[in-house]
Amino acid sequence: MHKPLDPDFAARVRASFHNQPAMALIGAAMPVIEPGYTEIHLPYRAEITQQHGYIHGGVVGMIADSAAGYAANTLTSADTGVLTVEYKLNLLAPAEGQLLIAEGSVVRYGRTLIVTQAEVFAVKDGKKTLCALMQQTIMALHGKKEKSEVK
Repeated sequence: MHKPLDPDFAARVRASFHNQPAMALIGAAMPVIEPGYTEIHLPYRAEITQQHGYIHGGVVGMIADSAAGYAANTLTSADTGVLTVEYKLNLLAPAEGQLLIAEGSVVRYGRTLIVTQAEVFAVKDGKKTLCALMQQTIMALHGKKEKSEVK
């Protein structure tokens, strides 16, 4: 079990998520924020699909990246930002359904580098199918808070 350094981590992470125009653009929400774990939910929208009608792989990568990155951010101090250094995404099945759920979690928390993972599930007619698996490295940016507002 990971212990957050900031007692107000959930409010800080929620505010950061709401300050990210990319997530608003695709219609994503983050209903679950726990120490070392977050979920991003993305309802199906035709505007984010590719030529076969599946949610585009780039969009799948976006929510995996953000879910895992925010999982890391739940454990940092209030004055520390996070930035993705790299990630590896395996697309395992078409992202087809009414909803995608990206579950991000921390594998190893270090002072500078944080290793995370995300699983992305496509929910179709109530059945969850694993459609993507991601491993990620996050860099902790100590003393670098986020901008308070994106314009």
